[in-house]
Amino acid sequence: MTTAGGSSGADRQLLQVLVVEDDAGDVALVESVFAEHSLPSSLHHVPDGGEALAFLNRDDPYQDAPRPDLILLDLNMPRVDGRQALVMIKSDDRFKSIPTIVFTTSSSDSDVSSSYNARANAYVSKPLDLDDFERVIMAIRNFYGHTVTLPSRPSDDPVT
Repeated sequence: MTTAGGSSGADRQLLQVLVVEDDAGDVALVESVFAEHSLPSSLHHVPDGGEALAFLNRDDPYQDAPRPDLILLDLNMPRVDGRQALVMIKSDDRFKSIPTIVFTTSSSDSDVSSSYNARANAYVSKPLDLDDFERVIMAIRNFYGHTVTLPSRPSDDPVT
């Protein structure tokens, strides 16, 4: 899932985004928003937290996976949910600097608190309205693609 756009004005080649989401419809919406706008990006999708960790660690079948610049993480997924994945990502020195946005349908106070306690960089409840959903994704994309300065990516050598 690669999406390319025009020049972002930044030195960075492509914004590498890992979308950790089990809902194919939500993934398609995220892809669509990134494709429709002028931010050069490459989106990578995995369906659960276990696959996200395999992607980050470059385990089979992700040996050639790039290091993401941004992670969009759903909470409610099968196998390894987003809560567990967030704790593992933010407790690993290799990955804790990657901005991780919890992007989920849950708006419960306990999920919000536990996500920030686990060092989520932001918590965004998915809007039910399609236009609002697209607006929120555009805001995330613009903020992380145009406004903030992201950490330099370490070498793309295999993770050790």
